[in-house]
Amino acid sequence: MDTKTPDSAYRVLARKYRPQNFDDLIGQEPMVRTLTNAFETGRIAQAWMLTGVRGVGKTTTARILARALNYKTADIEKPTIDLTVPGEHCQAIMEGRHVDVIEMDAASHTGIDDIREIIEQVRYRPVSARYKVYIIDEVHMLSNQAFNGLLKTLEEPPPHVKFIFATTEIRKVPITVLSRCQRFDLRRIDTSVLTRHLKKIADLEAIAVDDASLAMIARAGEGSVRDSLSIFDQAIAHGAGAVEAEAVRSMLGLADRARIIDLFEMLMAGDVASALREFRAQYDVGADPSVVLTDLADFNHLVTRIRFTPDVADDISLSEDERTRGRDFAEKLSIRVLSRTWQMLLKGIAEVDSSSRPVQSAEMLLIRLAHAADLPTLDEALKSLEEGGTLSTQTPRADSPRPGNGGATMARPAPADVVASSRGSVNSNGGATMRLVEPAARPEPIVPPQSVVEETAPTVPVNSIDDIIALADKQRNMQFKIMVKNCVRLVSLKPGRLEINLTDNAPKTLLTDLSQKLSDWTGIRWMVSLSREQGAATISETETAKRDSLLSDARADPDVAAILAKFPGAKIINVRISTPAGQADGEMTSGSMPGDDTLAPAEEDD
Repeated sequence: MDTKTPDSAYRVLARKYRPQNFDDLIGQEPMVRTLTNAFETGRIAQAWMLTGVRGVGKTTTARILARALNYKTADIEKPTIDLTVPGEHCQAIMEGRHVDVIEMDAASHTGIDDIREIIEQVRYRPVSARYKVYIIDEVHMLSNQAFNGLLKTLEEPPPHVKFIFATTEIRKVPITVLSRCQRFDLRRIDTSVLTRHLKKIADLEAIAVDDASLAMIARAGEGSVRDSLSIFDQAIAHGAGAVEAEAVRSMLGLADRARIIDLFEMLMAGDVASALREFRAQYDVGADPSVVLTDLADFNHLVTRIRFTPDVADDISLSEDERTRGRDFAEKLSIRVLSRTWQMLLKGIAEVDSSSRPVQSAEMLLIRLAHAADLPTLDEALKSLEEGGTLSTQTPRADSPRPGNGGATMARPAPADVVASSRGSVNSNGGATMRLVEPAARPEPIVPPQSVVEETAPTVPVNSIDDIIALADKQRNMQFKIMVKNCVRLVSLKPGRLEINLTDNAPKTLLTDLSQKLSDWTGIRWMVSLSREQGAATISETETAKRDSLLSDARADPDVAAILAKFPGAKIINVRISTPAGQADGEMTSGSMPGDDTLAPAEEDD
């Protein structure tokens, strides 16, 4: 077939190889089967609604359907799906110039006046064809008035009129219109089907192209035949008639699939330095950061699918690296690693797309991915604790180093007493090794041996919870100060040893934080243990009780009671004790009386 028309104008592949009959349609077998049965039994609808993404064949299908409705040869005089032999009206219909097949673009004819013109014309019989067919493309663009004006005619059209609608936004079409049509959802074309279709066209055009290039073009088309053919056209022009994988990759700004898999392997191994070098190398040769991350997500998804459905690896659109290495990763990586990587990539791609520094954002995402690749999930950590064992964070590698990664110390209190030690291991990069503490086997509090904890006098004395709060205040650690005041109940306190009970709302890391901060602030190592004993009240509880007592005493004072009675709605909001000069706050003199309490300015309720 010649690429040029008689007037020497080049025809793009998407127009040149537009399907002429239902046999040429690819990937739409359910719709073809339904229409075939309908035409054979004479159950032909009065209106059809074709919906799907761009380039899957909505307008082409509408023209083929119009051709089938008006099919006429010397031997056949009825609607039929078998269009192998061109009929009397076929060429004019497929070229969009038949007088009885009216095509209208609703994007430029949206008003009621355009629909009124159709309504006035439907009463007249077709000029030469069997049916007068109205093809309205992008029908969702019609106004509400236009839709309403069309309803009556659409519900009871003359027997010689058929309507075919096409839209990419089916949700914008009123349900009243949909209910009067037979709906067909044209599906995205599978990548393997698209690849075979492109290969067939390449053979017809005598274009030299390798399978890798066709697979990349089919992927870039995202299920759209028209998009794929347009990209193929561009690739042919880009390569001056020969299509090579490297040229296609450069044209589309894609990363090499093999290098994407290498990058994925580095991330799963936790090798941050190599992953960053590989990413920069891909970026330097023209790969877009967002495309690299999207390809990583695609390969992660492929590995997950292969894990559950191994037959996916037999897809001809996949490269040999994707098939073989995808199977290897599917056997080695757990679902929790693959699902966590997928979630992080989805969020990260959105961050990169919206960032003013996409390269730096992509690199930070890669660092997070490598760091999180071998961390245990919460369920695994809890299961390990319940079984009484220790869960290593090195998954799937037991001994391999993690360059550039640091983890936080994590401890979980056991059902009985748990001892949190301030001594932790630190790797060469300054990160603390993540460790789950094995639960205690006995219900009694764990008392460390004398040889482990020596009662060394601290450089900063700590004799009460108030001293710990004062230290936190001195260090300007307000968050820690509030946690200690609200959550810690003292059981016993000795130099280097602190035994406490915690409130129900205490953070799980408070034991470890106490041990670490006391060691940093006092100069000695502290062992902080959780006791079953109730312990003393928290500082917040003590302050609240003291304040309530003062308020109660103030209300009992005759003068205060008289004031409250004189001013209905007044209330006591604070109590301060008057202290004579030279006397400490709270110290009562011999002549002090309850009446010496001062009442803060009263506040009236509205």
